[in-house]
Amino acid sequence: MGNSALVDYTKLSPNCSPRTQKITKITPHHMSGNLSVETCGDVFAPPSRKASSNYGVGSDGRVSMYVPEDKRAWTSSSAYNDQRAVTIETANSQCGEPWPISDAAWSTLVDLCVDIVRRNPGIVRADGKTPGLNYTGDKYGSLTKHKMYANTDCPGTWLDEHMKELERAVNAKL
Repeated sequence: MGNSALVDYTKLSPNCSPRTQKITKITPHHMSGNLSVETCGDVFAPPSRKASSNYGVGSDGRVSMYVPEDKRAWTSSSAYNDQRAVTIETANSQCGEPWPISDAAWSTLVDLCVDIVRRNPGIVRADGKTPGLNYTGDKYGSLTKHKMYANTDCPGTWLDEHMKELERAVNAKL
C-alpha cells in the first residue's frame, strides 16, 4: 500500500481512525473554495474540526497528504465509504457554481488516482479483476461521491459532471 510519491506537502490531521477495510474506492471531493494545500491542511488540523481527507490537490497541481492511506480519513459522512476509500479534496479554481477546477488540478487528480490504483489492487474496473476505476453512479462502484452518502452538493457540479471522464482518463493511463 504505502502513500503517494506525488506528495509535495504533508500536514497530518488528528482527525482519523484505524482503517479496518481493504481500500476498494477513491472518492474525490471539492474544497468549496480555492484553498492552497497548506490552507486545507490548516482546516483539518484542529481536533474540533472532526474532518479530514487522505490527500488534497491545489489549483496549482500540488499534492498534499493529511491522513496516510493506512488510516481512515473522516471525509464522506460515511464510515462505510471512508473505511474503503482514499479521499481527495480538490481545490476549486472559482468559488461558486459550477465549482470548476483548474487544468493543473485536473491533471494532478488523474495522476494521483492512477498512482492510488496502482498501489491498491482492490480498486478495480467493472469486471472485478482489472485495476482501475468503475464509476457506476452509485455507491457500488470504485469511484464514489460524497453526495452518495450525505445531503451535500460535494463534489460540486463540475466534478460531478466529470466523474465518467475521470474514470476514462485514469483507466487510459493505467
